[in-house]
Amino acid sequence: MSHPLYLNLISFCGIFALCFIAWLSSEHRRLIPWKVIIFGIGLQLVMGLLIFLFAPTRQFILGLNDALNAILDASEAGARFMLGGGNSAFVPDPELMVGPGPAGRWIYRAVGTPYVSVPGDRLTPDNLSFGFIFAFRSLPQVVFFSALIALLYRLHLIQPVVQVFAKLFRATMSISGAESLSGAANIFVGIESAIAVKPFLADMTRSELCAILTCCFGSIASTVLALYTSFLRPTFPTITGHLMSASVLTIPACFVMAKLIVPETDVPKTLGKVPTEEEDPNQKKPSLIDSLIVGASDGVRMAVGIAAVVIAILGLVALVNTFFAYLANLTASDNPLLQLIGNIFSVITLDNIFGVLFLPLTFLTGISLNWQELWQASVLIGQRLLQTEIPSYLKLAQLSAQGLISDRAILIISYVLCGFAHIASFGIFVGGLASLVPERRADISAIGWKALWAATLATYMTGCIAGVFDFGNPAILGK
Repeated sequence: MSHPLYLNLISFCGIFALCFIAWLSSEHRRLIPWKVIIFGIGLQLVMGLLIFLFAPTRQFILGLNDALNAILDASEAGARFMLGGGNSAFVPDPELMVGPGPAGRWIYRAVGTPYVSVPGDRLTPDNLSFGFIFAFRSLPQVVFFSALIALLYRLHLIQPVVQVFAKLFRATMSISGAESLSGAANIFVGIESAIAVKPFLADMTRSELCAILTCCFGSIASTVLALYTSFLRPTFPTITGHLMSASVLTIPACFVMAKLIVPETDVPKTLGKVPTEEEDPNQKKPSLIDSLIVGASDGVRMAVGIAAVVIAILGLVALVNTFFAYLANLTASDNPLLQLIGNIFSVITLDNIFGVLFLPLTFLTGISLNWQELWQASVLIGQRLLQTEIPSYLKLAQLSAQGLISDRAILIISYVLCGFAHIASFGIFVGGLASLVPERRADISAIGWKALWAATLATYMTGCIAGVFDFGNPAILGK
């Protein structure tokens, strides 16, 4: 469905408005990193042009999307064995499935009508939920992807790709080799990317540390890619390829925002060169099976950690909203003051609070000028700060399946949400980086919140890039 072209113009202007907001947050407003800004934005625009409008690149992304989807589908074999296959209602065999393919069957059942039954089902439409999908489909895929990435790293298949992106970022934006290498590694992994530059961390400038943290917050690790794709694939078939594209696009945005907020005031030691990921010669290389086992074990810890964070945070959010609801019930009081308090809190929830706070930034992405859709988008993006991006992607999938949100909004929101820019990851990234270089703990802690803010702006900038090049072509979403 086509949309007014002025929305694309809003998205384009939003890129520079976000830079201005970052500059207002700068430690040194007189130090403007023009080269990083110009070439960082230029790099994103070129990448966006290739991703959305250049036919050969689009075909490559579609091929990558299909390949990754095949891997995701294959990852269910292990979950099916552990949780029950065949006619089991937990992870059913796709050959027995009536209706959508294996990647979309549970989501289709959760939000689609009419209910599509599968032989041997022990569940009904009343108790199928996205939480069920999350627990029995998505989390096992995290384990599989973690093992796969560990294996690919052991085979040295990822490192050359990381080096290519690192050299591209360093050459275009003139940033240090260490931060460009760490940023490039973030396309595939999370805090592990800092390990690639561990020998240089102690001597890094504050600006470099901020850039590394911003890239951690602003991107997603490929190990959790399966979580988001499993939610949206039924209504956004090419989501896997787009999330990989977003992971690449967001790194230049992270460098732009990080350098605006914490400009470089010193000379980095790795300026002008990209270091290689050094291996300890005294450490025995693990075998392929060892790498697979270690990766799977890390994936289990990651899956349990994700589930624990979601359970804890959503519970706390519900508790706060329950308190707000109690205050809202004061409207029935005879006391005028209590009635006033009740009227105020009748519209106050945590989602609404963050929806209001993030509304200006959401508008800058050019999602829509329709108030209801703009508000929905702002709430979805805003709730990420406290609740992580997982509930937001879940809700986006529901809205998409019910036809309550436009294709343009789905695309832009998917790009904006593609990042760990939330409080739950603060301890992981700040604590993880500080553990690698304890002597810089004070500096890392001091710039942690600035890096989170920079990453938030960077994810919005990535959404703006998607908005600039979206002209309503349904093929972009795979429809």
